[in-house]
Amino acid sequence: MQQDSYKTLATPSPESLFKDRGSKFLGYGFPIKNEEEAKQCLDDLWKQHPKASHVCYAWQLGKRYEHYRANDDGEPGNSAGMPIYGQLQSAEVTNVLVAVVRYYGGVNLGVGGLITAYKTSAQLTLEAGKIVTRTIKVILRLKFEYALMNVAMRIVKEQNLKIADQIMHLDCTLDLAIREIKLQKIKKRFEAIHGMHVEVINN
Repeated sequence: MQQDSYKTLATPSPESLFKDRGSKFLGYGFPIKNEEEAKQCLDDLWKQHPKASHVCYAWQLGKRYEHYRANDDGEPGNSAGMPIYGQLQSAEVTNVLVAVVRYYGGVNLGVGGLITAYKTSAQLTLEAGKIVTRTIKVILRLKFEYALMNVAMRIVKEQNLKIADQIMHLDCTLDLAIREIKLQKIKKRFEAIHGMHVEVINN
């Protein structure tokens, strides 16, 4: 069965701290909607930590977890961004950016040490955050003459549907927010009504 929900952060995570041989790793988690928001969060972190050695990060975007990016910011290849991304996958979250700010402590940790540090920092960050499950909803737009109002509202009430927007004149428009998993069944109910125009306006 197709999944119609996803997990994300409700609010930015509190700062987490991990230390190893003098280096400090500060973890931050942010709920984001797009790459621009991720970039803004990273710019803000650099302003907050102008003397940091690195700001490494990973983000995942899309209600179907379609897009991701991982960045080592000058650390050895795959020693920072991918371990952070691995924690996003473990927590099964999307529309989330996790960034780890490193202050170098004078001792090289080696690739293995870095992988552990960035992975642990990301894990602590996500554990400190509030992860919520959201359902994927689709807008079903109904257009009909006022005479069909009672028929339409009967189905809305019977199926316990949420009205997102409505225009009630001689010609009516009703936008219903429907869980994606129920969409086809409910769409067919409305399509069976003579004179009812049914349209999915976002998917």
